[in-house]
Amino acid sequence: MSNNLLKGKRGIIFGALDENSIAWKVALKAHEQGAKFVLTNAPVALRMGEINKLAEHCGTIVIAADATSVEDLEKLVNQSVEHLGGKLDFVLHSIGMSPNVRKGKTYTDLNYEWFQKTLDISALSFHKVLQTCMKLDAMNEWGSVLALTYIAAQRAFPGYGDMADAKATLESIARSFGQYYGVKKKVRVNTISQSPTVTTAGSGIKGFDSLFGFAEKISPLGNAPADSCADYCITLFSDLTRYVTMQNLFHDGGFSSVGVSEAVMGFLGAKGGE
Repeated sequence: MSNNLLKGKRGIIFGALDENSIAWKVALKAHEQGAKFVLTNAPVALRMGEINKLAEHCGTIVIAADATSVEDLEKLVNQSVEHLGGKLDFVLHSIGMSPNVRKGKTYTDLNYEWFQKTLDISALSFHKVLQTCMKLDAMNEWGSVLALTYIAAQRAFPGYGDMADAKATLESIARSFGQYYGVKKKVRVNTISQSPTVTTAGSGIKGFDSLFGFAEKISPLGNAPADSCADYCITLFSDLTRYVTMQNLFHDGGFSSVGVSEAVMGFLGAKGGE
């Protein structure tokens, strides 16, 4: 149901790969709520995914950009402002990739060159996006920039590897840059810490199925689905949350506030009785 929460707003959405992507679902919701936006992803991702189908549905264009390249980002932002007919009101950073995780390297046996790529792609790209938007004065006042993260930034999760360090850096960038952007332009910068979600990126983590099941048992409301995360993103792009900034916001069915659940305790008790 549309309430026109984003009517008249313009934005850029990074990271829509296929229908399982959170960014894909955010794009659908933003379109439904009256927003105009440009879709973008790395050239290699554009070849892998189906983003052109999404662009057609949303009546928009796709601009290829490597988010680790400042030159690409400058072209993306300038072309987006020109295409949309004005400055931006929202940006979604939904980018994350670890060569170490993809190639099965454990956290205690990292390839450091790959580790640097993890940080550049998954965290430093967020700073580059923010810095590019600020330098080009591309955001309207009271605009909103969001990045997607995960609780492994605060707690240890086997299998998440160097992505945990990248997410911790990502969240720190949101706080640090949020202070400067708030003072300069009233732009708010936040991260959303989402439940384990069945996406192309998430399912590549070793033991993901077990992690997904564990989180489902721990969370009082169960894992938050991607569609609900997209709804949350829309509220944070809207004027209803204009004084929320520099926050890491948990969208996880309550997982982050629970020590242990009765469901898990019952399972452990049953195992102990064998």
